Amino acid sequence: MIEKKFRLGNLFDFYGELLTDKQQNILELYLLDDFSFGEISDNHSISRQAVYDTVKRSEKILEDYESKLGLMEKFHATESLIKDVSEKMDLLLTKIEDSKVSNDIADVINEVKSRLTSI
Repeated sequence: MIEKKFRLGNLFDFYGELLTDKQQNILELYLLDDFSFGEISDNHSISRQAVYDTVKRSEKILEDYESKLGLMEKFHATESLIKDVSEKMDLLLTKIEDSKVSNDIADVINEVKSRLTSI
C-alpha cells in the first residue's frame, strides 16, 4: 500500500499538471496532506465513493501517461547512471598519483562530477 501510494506520488510529480484542477486538488489532499477519503469528501461536499473514483481514475490516467511517455522511468535511469558515474569518478580520484598531469585530471573529474550532481 505504501509503495503504491509512493509511486502514485511520483507519477503525480511528473504528470499531475495534466490532470483537471479537481483531480489535482483531490490527489494533493490525498497524497501530500494525507487526508482520508472521508476528510476529502467533507472538504469537497462529495461522497467518499466519488473521492475514491477520482483517485482511481486519476491513477489510471497517470499510469497511462507513464506507459506512453516513460518520463519517470527515464528520470530514475538517469539518476542511477549519474550515481554510478559519480562513484566511478571517486574511485578514479583515489587512484590518481601526485603529479601535475594527475592533478589536472583530478580537477577535470571533480568539475564533471560537480556538474553531474547539479542536474
